[in-house]
Amino acid sequence: EVQLVESGGGLVQPGGSLRLSCAASGFPFSSYAMNWFRQAPGKGLEWVSTTNSDGGSTNYVGSVKGRFTASRDNVKNTLYLQMNSLKPEDTAVYYCARSDGLRGQGIQVTVSS
Repeated sequence: EVQLVESGGGLVQPGGSLRLSCAASGFPFSSYAMNWFRQAPGKGLEWVSTTNSDGGSTNYVGSVKGRFTASRDNVKNTLYLQMNSLKPEDTAVYYCARSDGLRGQGIQVTVSS
């Protein structure tokens, strides 16, 4: 079964850190660029980052540059998102997605004191 499963979300205080993981299965993970998206309460889906298939290049939305780092392990078939210096406006459901649109179920990240 083709699947993407996110983990690692939760509640964190402003300025804190979280690391999200996205476990891929059922397809050749190393053949696809992978994305992170997020959806804040009451807002539309926002693109966060794209990492190319070998992990050598990642692009980010401006609001997370310098704070978030996406990476991948093509042996473990896993995509990561290291989130530092978190802000309340980072509160959202975070999704990993394959370059052709396949998406996981999402994981909640809440930044609040």
